Order: sequence, then structure tokens, then C-alpha cells
Amino acid sequence: MLEQVIFFTILMGFLITVLLSPIFIPFLRRLKFGQSIREEGPKSHLKKSGTPTMGGIMILLSIIVTSLVMAGKFAGPTSKTYMLIIVTAGFGLLGFLDDFIKVAMKRNLGLTSKQKLLGQIIISVIFYLLYRRNELPSELGLPFTDYSIDLGWFYLVFVIFWLVGFSNAVNLTDGLDGLVSGTAAIAFGAYAVLAWSQSQFELSIFSVAVVGAVLGFLVFNAHPAKVFMGDTGSLALGGAIAALSILTGHEFLLLVIGGVFVIETLSVILQVISFKTTGRRIFKMSPLHHHYELSGWSEWRVVVTFWTVGLLFAILGIYIGVWI
Repeated sequence: MLEQVIFFTILMGFLITVLLSPIFIPFLRRLKFGQSIREEGPKSHLKKSGTPTMGGIMILLSIIVTSLVMAGKFAGPTSKTYMLIIVTAGFGLLGFLDDFIKVAMKRNLGLTSKQKLLGQIIISVIFYLLYRRNELPSELGLPFTDYSIDLGWFYLVFVIFWLVGFSNAVNLTDGLDGLVSGTAAIAFGAYAVLAWSQSQFELSIFSVAVVGAVLGFLVFNAHPAKVFMGDTGSLALGGAIAALSILTGHEFLLLVIGGVFVIETLSVILQVISFKTTGRRIFKMSPLHHHYELSGWSEWRVVVTFWTVGLLFAILGIYIGVWI
């Protein structure tokens, strides 16, 4: 029964996105919601200017509808399902505002960094309040041990750091056609397995709803992309997987399962530190995917390589989470 629910959840998420895209993409074109390409980025990306963005709206609609409907088919949505939907929709709304300012108001940088950070913190605090209201533990398990540390009120600081950090990490990774769509599908698939192993089937259903939604989006987002997810999609996916890691109690495993997102973020941090302290750049351009582009790799080769690395990280994360 549950296996059928999982299969049809992926299928439903996939079909909703696939069926919405031929309607929504021309609508975005008519509104002239096209992506502006930064001049300091790789020159090969300039031809992408004007490609419709904010496609993350389709992903969000698919995730919300699919997870609610299919959870209802199994045992009904739980408080954890609603918590994940609130986080996903909240970060998605923040990303939508950022995208809207960029494409409609012609402010290429969108929200200011302070505005975006404030929004991320508010959503993270809401998640924490819902988390504690449901009397869920404020403990962090130590990797490779049976021990955990009760952080008490300091757990709020961790939640803010985790959700803000990973929403930005996925956002930074979203720079090539299909890169985040593929890596997100792999990472959420890994957490679906971990949740299943804990018998937290509502979390598995949500996870595979995301897998189906992003795979459906990948049909139109693979190189050459017909639509970009924008911050609407990337911030939502980053916040969602961070919240999912907390609800499964596998917070630190996200550093492994989401290894591509972590590496991309570290490449930016190291680049900034190196340039400010020595005046030299470690990479030709950061995030790391741009470095490989400027090294002569095709965009498709970079994306497939990062997908492969993401898959290896996901397998390692599942092995650690289930068998160690």
C-alpha cells in the first residue's frame, strides 16, 4: 500500500509540473518575466538573458498539492507535513518577492541582503515555534554515536543558522541549467529513504513529492533551459531540505547528503576570504561550477558531474544514516 502511495506521489508531482509548464512558461514570457544575466558572469550565459524565470512557482504548487493529496490517501497530513509546507511556502514567497523585484521592477539585485536575511530569520523562527509547540526534541545527535546534546533555547539559534544557511547554499548552487533540479531530486530522495527507515512515512511522502516536482521541472530546465526556477524555487528547496533534516533527526547528515550545496558555498567563502586577505582568487570564478565552465568544461558536463557527485554523497549519507 505505502509503496504504491510513494510511486503515485512521485508520478503526481512529476505530472503536475510537466502539465503546468507549457501553460505557465508562455504566460511568463507575455509578462516579460525574463532573467537578467550579470555581466561579470561567464560570457556564455549572456545568451540566456530573457529566459523566463520564477518557474519555482510551478514546483511549489506541485509540492503542496501532491504532498497534501497523497498524505491524505495514506493516513492524512500530520503536523510535520504542515510544518514542511509552511517552510517551503514561506521561503518560496520570499524568493518570489526577490524575483519579482528583479524582473518587474528592474532591480537586478532584488531584495537587499538585509531584507532577505530578515525574511529568512522570520520564517525560521516560525518553524521553530511550530516545532516546539509539537513538543519535538531540542537535541542534536552526534554523528557516528548514540549520544545527543540537548541545546534547550539555543536550539533556536541552530534552527535559524541551518535554515538560512541551506536556503542560501541551494540558491548559490542554482547557476546552471538543471543543476539544482537534479541535485535536489537526489538529496530529497535520500531523505525519503531515511524517513522511511524511521517509519516517518509522512516525511517520505513529502520528500518524494519534491522529487517528482523537480524532475518534472527538469524536463524544461535541462540544458538549454526553457525556464529557470529563480529564487522562488531555490530558496524554497533549501529551506525545505534543512527543515526535513531537522524533523528526521539527521541534521548533520545534510552536510553529506547536501555535499554539493556545501562545497559550492565553501567555494564562495574561500574565494572572498582569499581575495580580501591576499588579493588573489583561488578559483577562476565562484561558485565552483563557474570555475569549471571557465576551465573549458561544457555546461552539460559540469551539471552531470555535479549530479554524479551528489548521488555519491547521497548514497554515503544513506549508508551512514541507516546502517551505522
